[in-house]
Amino acid sequence: MTAWIPWKIARKELKVISRKRSIIFYNLVLPLLVAVAFSLEVSNLVASGIPSSFGLGAEALVYVFVILATFLPSTIASYSIVGEKVEKTLEPLLATPTTDGEILLGKGIASFILPMFSTWLGASIFMAVSDYFLLKAGLGYYYFPNWNAAAMLLLLAPLAAILSIEVAVIASSRVTDVRGANQIAGLMFIPFVVVFIAGVQGAISFNIPIILAIALIVLMLDVGLFFVSKSTFQREEILTKWK
Repeated sequence: MTAWIPWKIARKELKVISRKRSIIFYNLVLPLLVAVAFSLEVSNLVASGIPSSFGLGAEALVYVFVILATFLPSTIASYSIVGEKVEKTLEPLLATPTTDGEILLGKGIASFILPMFSTWLGASIFMAVSDYFLLKAGLGYYYFPNWNAAAMLLLLAPLAAILSIEVAVIASSRVTDVRGANQIAGLMFIPFVVVFIAGVQGAISFNIPIILAIALIVLMLDVGLFFVSKSTFQREEILTKWK
């Protein structure tokens, strides 16, 4: 695999995606709306003093950005194969002397960049505004960033995004419409929602050992699904059988 080819494919994908205003709007605006809503929630929580349970709630709110990272990339990854096939822009790429791995890596990079940027931006805004309200309430130090938030945003969220992209690629290789691929890939956020509910209910804590354990599981799934996605991405079938 030549290193520059996936980046060249990624740049081409980003140019195509930039013309899809609905995808850009969805990926950029949703994390910002979540950040604003959660910042207002923190403001309400500390309006009459910092509650003793604030730490649990704050970590759970940060974890929601991990959930965002699981389904935002699927909108781009699903379109990158099925959408381009529908619009007759996929065949020229598949007809080039690039390997399947190079194509998938390039499309994966393009699907990863925007959602992760917007997720990190939204989380950063939320943490900065939360610190403002907490300092104003008399906390006396910056609560964010902390190691738990760093592990969730810098380790677990990217791994979750990669998992979503790989599932979207697999789904896109098997179905012939964007909506179907996106719906299948979107199901990947469900296990992360279950973890969120467990954390809110107190069954688990969003601390470093738990986050690392979840990240390890997701990493193993990422590695396994990478080979599955390569085996299911059959360019000859896409070129000759898709209508």
